[in-house]
Amino acid sequence: MQNFISRRVQATPPSGIRKFFDIAATMENVISLGIGEPDFVTPQPILQAGIDSLKRGETAYTSNSGTIELRTALSRHLANLYGVSYNPADEILITVGVSEALYLAMTAVLNPGDEVIIPEPCFVSYAPEVTFAGGVPVMVPTYVEHNFEVTAVDIAKAITSKTKVIFLGYPNNPTGAVMTRQTMSEIAQLAEVHNLLLISDEIYDQLVYGVEHVCVPSLPGMRERTILLGGFSKNYAMTGWRIGYACAPPYLLDAMRKVHQYTIMSAPTTGQAAALVALEQGAPHVLAMRDEYDRRRRLIVDGFNTLGLDCFEPRGAFYAFPSIARSGLSSDDFAMRLLEEEEVAMVPGDAFGASGAGFMRASYATAYEKIEEALNRIESFMKRHG
Repeated sequence: MQNFISRRVQATPPSGIRKFFDIAATMENVISLGIGEPDFVTPQPILQAGIDSLKRGETAYTSNSGTIELRTALSRHLANLYGVSYNPADEILITVGVSEALYLAMTAVLNPGDEVIIPEPCFVSYAPEVTFAGGVPVMVPTYVEHNFEVTAVDIAKAITSKTKVIFLGYPNNPTGAVMTRQTMSEIAQLAEVHNLLLISDEIYDQLVYGVEHVCVPSLPGMRERTILLGGFSKNYAMTGWRIGYACAPPYLLDAMRKVHQYTIMSAPTTGQAAALVALEQGAPHVLAMRDEYDRRRRLIVDGFNTLGLDCFEPRGAFYAFPSIARSGLSSDDFAMRLLEEEEVAMVPGDAFGASGAGFMRASYATAYEKIEEALNRIESFMKRHG
C-alpha cells in the first residue's frame, strides 16, 4: 500500500517537535519549555472583535485576498513600522496563518529542481515545504560563534546555477537570533547580483529586545524581489485564529493568490475581524507581552548559564538555545532523559537541522514561576549529568 504515497512525502521525516510532546501529554506534572506558542490569552479588544463579528452574522466567505479593511490596515501598519508600502488591492494576501503563506510562496515560484538556500537551525517546516513544492532545500549552517546569524559569504558559497530563492527567517526560531542591518544588506546585495528571489518569514517581527528588526523589503532594491511573510499568531497571541499574510509585487502575489483560490478560498472571516482590531488597538498589548517575555528571557538565559548550559543571548522571538555540551549527552538523549527524570519538556536542537546538534530549544512563552521551577529541576538533572 506504500506505493500509493508519494516519494516526496515518504522521504520527509515527521516533525521532530511532536515526539516529545506526545509523550509529555501523557504525564501530569510536566513543565513544558517546548511549545512555540504564547501563553497569553488573546487580548480582550481583539477577542471581543471576533465575538462581535459572529454576532453580526459575518460567517460567509470574504474576498479571496481577505477583507479590504484588513488589507488596508496592514498596509498602513507596515508603512508606519518599516517605511515599506504595499497596495492593499493587489499586493497583500491574507492567509491561513503564515504556514499557508509559506506553502503558497513555495508552490507559486518553484519549478522541479529549483534550489532554495535556507540557513539552519530553522523552523521545521521550511525545508519540507520546499520539497513538497518540488524544489531542493540547500541548508546553510549557522554557528553560535556568530550568534547564529547567517553571513553573505556562507550563502554565496551555496549558490549554484539552480539557485532561485534565498529564504530567511529572522527573528529566528529556534535560536532567537536577530540579523543586523549590515548583514541583511549584504545578503540583499547578493540577491541582486545573482538575480535571486528572497522570501522572508518575519512572524516574530515585533518581539525583539533592545535591537532593531530589519524588514527585508524595506532595504534598497529589495521590495521588487521579496515575498514578505508575516502573521498575527505570535505578536498578538492569536495562534488559534489562523491569520497570516503575504506581501509582494503583483507579479508574485498574483501567482500566490491563484494557488490560494484553488486551495483555501479565504482565510477565516472571524479571525480577519479580530486581526483588524489587533492592528488598530493591539500595540499596547504587544508591548506589555513583549516586556513580560523580556523578563522571562533574562531569567532563563541567566539560569542556563549558571547551570553550565552555555547560552548566547537571544534577541528576538521567545526561545533560548543553550548548549548541552557539558552534559556529554546527545540532544535527543538529553531531551528524553530530562523529560523522564525531571518532567521538563524541551526540544532537541537537531530537530531544527543538523547544525542544531548539541543544543536544546527552550521556549520562555510560559509563566515566570514555571520557568523558575523548570530551572530547579534542570539543576537536579545537571548534577547527575553535568
